[in-house]
Amino acid sequence: MLIDWFTVGAQVLNFLILVWLLKRFLYKPIVHAIDAREKRIARELADADAKKAEAREERDEFQHKNEEFDQQRAALLGKATDEAKAERQRLLDEARRAADALRAKRQDALRREQQNLNDEITRRTREEVFAIARKTLADLAGPTLEDRMAGIFTRRLRELDGEAKKSLATALKTSSAPALVRSAFDLPSDLRAAIQKALNETFSADIQVRFETAPDVISGIELSSNGRKVAWSIADYLASLEKSVGELLKEQSKPQTKPDAQAGPKPGSEAKPAASDQAP
Repeated sequence: MLIDWFTVGAQVLNFLILVWLLKRFLYKPIVHAIDAREKRIARELADADAKKAEAREERDEFQHKNEEFDQQRAALLGKATDEAKAERQRLLDEARRAADALRAKRQDALRREQQNLNDEITRRTREEVFAIARKTLADLAGPTLEDRMAGIFTRRLRELDGEAKKSLATALKTSSAPALVRSAFDLPSDLRAAIQKALNETFSADIQVRFETAPDVISGIELSSNGRKVAWSIADYLASLEKSVGELLKEQSKPQTKPDAQAGPKPGSEAKPAASDQAP
């Protein structure tokens, strides 16, 4: 079989031209297209990874924020609960203190009312007792008793000494008015003369005396001059006794700070009249 080399050469040339044409117009565009597609796919994959990472970061951040929000909410809720408990306790304490203060105030008021009632009963009883005593003694007074009282009074004048006698003597000498002698009954002339004599002898001077009847001087006689006074009367005994009883009751009404504190005069002590030299 004979080979047609021209034909073979022509076919080879055609094949080479075909290969060049395929490479030039088909293979390179396909390769370029494949490369572009690979690059696009790689870029899209990179974008997808970036978005995935960004989404993961956003998810982590959101989760972190949710955790912080839960912690803040728990903290605020706990703080609000503690403040509510503290406020409730404060209001309860205030209400308890107010109730205690009101209770103490009521107890003090009741105690004061009871004390005032006791004091008023004691005062009225004391006043009635001494009023009855004064009235009884005034009803029992008479001329015989007046003679005895005048004798006691003149004896007391003669027994004056020391500062009492000196102050009364000064009052008698400096007074521009006569000395005043007061008694519950009119003194007879002999008793007036006895009192006048006792004054003159006691102070070694001629003392001017004015006699006056005073019903309030219960069973007694008093001498006053220029603000000074010498007196003896059962009324003085009653006044002294009333003062002692009043001080005793006042001491008993005070709260006792010591168990052995003395609240008044000892038993057996007697009240003495304010018959010494004194201001009226």
